[in-house]
Amino acid sequence: MPSFRNELHLNDLEVALALEGEERRQQDGVELIPSENYTYPEVLELLGSVFTNKYSEGYPGRRYYGGQEFTDQIENLARQRACALFRAEHANVQPLSGSPMNQAVYLGLLQPGDTILAMDLSHGGHLTHGAPVSHMGRLFNFARYKTQPSNGGAIDFDELRAMARNVRPKLVLCGYSSYPRDLDYASFKSIADEVGALTMADVSHYGGLIAGNALRNPLDAGFDVMTTTSHKTLRGPRGGIVLCRREFAGKIDASVFPGLQGGPHMNVVAGTAVTLKKASTPDFHAYAKLVMRNAKVLAEALMEHGMTLITGGTDNHMMVVDTVASVGLDGGAAENILDAVGVTANKQIIPDDPRPPLKPSGIRLGTPAATTRGMGEPEMRLIAELIAESLRSKGDAAVVKRLRSNSVEMCRAFPVPGIAPPS
Repeated sequence: MPSFRNELHLNDLEVALALEGEERRQQDGVELIPSENYTYPEVLELLGSVFTNKYSEGYPGRRYYGGQEFTDQIENLARQRACALFRAEHANVQPLSGSPMNQAVYLGLLQPGDTILAMDLSHGGHLTHGAPVSHMGRLFNFARYKTQPSNGGAIDFDELRAMARNVRPKLVLCGYSSYPRDLDYASFKSIADEVGALTMADVSHYGGLIAGNALRNPLDAGFDVMTTTSHKTLRGPRGGIVLCRREFAGKIDASVFPGLQGGPHMNVVAGTAVTLKKASTPDFHAYAKLVMRNAKVLAEALMEHGMTLITGGTDNHMMVVDTVASVGLDGGAAENILDAVGVTANKQIIPDDPRPPLKPSGIRLGTPAATTRGMGEPEMRLIAELIAESLRSKGDAAVVKRLRSNSVEMCRAFPVPGIAPPS
């Protein structure tokens, strides 16, 4: 047992046991929440490093505290690597997570009350894209466009153009948290240009797939701003990155600090620097393509088992299953049954869902974490079988027990990075 574990056991047994329980849970179950992944062992090491001790308010060369020689080094590395990886003119790697990252863009480039055209939450957008329950939804005037689930999830760009002409947004925002299709960035840019709006893409959920050249890059289409979290498909620590054209660099930086937050978490910035270097390698590019291949196989297998998928499939790493239509279970009940089987998913609203958020009509699934462990097509087909059989059983105890055993057996063959295999 590592020395720090000995100290933890001696000083706080309750927390030590919770940590060990979480390690066992991750080892013995398959993680299918598309926004979750297993970070690199090197990142885990940096998150627990002495960089966590250091305050670094400001930016490299312009800090408010002394002793910044090495923090400046890692932040400069992270910024340079982000620009190179995503072909951006400027990068800010200080946002503490995805929500403040997006808030920093709105507050830096817009005025309160300005109109933002963004995807409706139930159709795949994110809380920070103007959901009424969010602070940004109260501060800015969000006009929300929808998709066409019955038409493969297509976006009607003629309707979107008419909407933009009517509401005259200052910012056209695209990106998603539960939309299983790719986006036509050129069409978004054309509409924004016509009405004189800025363009922003929030690629938090699929930034790693862009880095791995498995999905298109909005910056290549001339977007003004692109935001991404550093975890999820990128496999890094939990943080945010804002990438933008050089002309917006000053406003973005001032909006992040001192506008929205104080000192960055330098242990996270260090982990981000390592992550960005890894994302530039051929191995990561192969990983990104396998994530998408696994998603297609899982989606196809689920449909073969009679599951109803929103948009009828996937073009990326995620899919949304309508569990009410498929098996007569709300998403909350389905999530609980799958947890018992050792398959971690999350309850998910579907387009224009009539059900409440904690008992929505679906679940959301994704393949980044399973792919990180080395799982491939055979495992995707087995996972689809586990999901379909367990949900159809409505949580029957005997079925759950049998499938749980199958799930653990499968998972034990694929170690989790950074966690010692069970003895």
